[in-house]
Amino acid sequence: MKNHKVYAVIAGAGAGNRAKQGKNKVFSLIDGTPLILKTVEVFDSSRHVDEIVVIYRNGELEMMKNALISIKKPITFVMGGETRFQSVKNALKTLTDGIVLVHDGARPYIYKETIEKLVLSVLRYGSGVLGAPLTETVLDTDGNGYILSSKRVNRYFAKTPQAFMVNDLKKAYSLCENEEFFTDDAGVYCNYVGKCKLVEGGEDNVKLTYPEDFNTVSEIKVGTGFDLHKLVENRKLILGGIEIPHDKGLLGHSDADVLTHAIMDALLSSLSMRDIGYHFSDKDAEFKDISSMVLLERVMKMITDAGYVVNNVSAVVMAEKPKMAKFVPSITENLAKAMNISVNNLGITLTTLEGIGVVGREEGIAVQAYCSVKKAK
Repeated sequence: MKNHKVYAVIAGAGAGNRAKQGKNKVFSLIDGTPLILKTVEVFDSSRHVDEIVVIYRNGELEMMKNALISIKKPITFVMGGETRFQSVKNALKTLTDGIVLVHDGARPYIYKETIEKLVLSVLRYGSGVLGAPLTETVLDTDGNGYILSSKRVNRYFAKTPQAFMVNDLKKAYSLCENEEFFTDDAGVYCNYVGKCKLVEGGEDNVKLTYPEDFNTVSEIKVGTGFDLHKLVENRKLILGGIEIPHDKGLLGHSDADVLTHAIMDALLSSLSMRDIGYHFSDKDAEFKDISSMVLLERVMKMITDAGYVVNNVSAVVMAEKPKMAKFVPSITENLAKAMNISVNNLGITLTTLEGIGVVGREEGIAVQAYCSVKKAK
């Protein structure tokens, strides 16, 4: 993959009038962070991106540089034109051969895994355009109010990033004679080079456009959870739904998955829903030896029924033995899938207690977990 230099072009030169922020919306704060920084940080942290090109609005260069002062990767700043088309065309002129991902600066909810999928798509198919399946039927009309057809199958919402070989996209832009006909890079590419390859996903990759899109702070709640279980013989050691080889396991009414238990308590506490003992009593035979992943599924339903989704989770596992570092990726993936979040939003750390206390004497394993949830849109 590293035979090709990968550029991320971030469009941040729009007026953003519909956002009614009194300034270019990319400088508005999202959870205390400038929107443009929140967006660029994802590309800065991706191992697949080599350089970043940021398109700025005339007169806003210093503001843009100050907003992105913490970015580590090389950045080139390019002044935008009157239209998005002209802005991207200006940015393309600064690139040499390689792969380019064009992204909207007002779309901060992009994952590193998606960037990797798009780059791989370009290497295999020559292009990669992110698209989310339509959830409602689209009506085609004749322009006079009469419906000609209605479709949903094989139709997608266009998202960004949109990824191409640099020289192919340059060619498409140089051949385009009527820029007003095209609203994104995929349209230009399809018309002058060839078909684009769809990369399905990005359902939550929304573009912040209206004032209500920026009102997120009051919708976030946080929670904390703690659990401790004894280590005994003749029991399986289950953490995050993954069995870990060890001569002892955790004692409990269920499978005693102490990590999942702590996370469930954190989720429940974030919305003042009591604790797992209240909902899943150890006196109830229904929960005897039950998988804690099944219980997590029930907790997640409670969270979604309340109108919330999980934003992020962090947990520290305290244990002397066994050594679990190699199991963290699979545990993270398993739990992230169950909570419908990216692995980037689930942090699991490991520590010992230096021989002190119940954990230090290898009599048990403890977990402290934290989470934040946000109002579902």
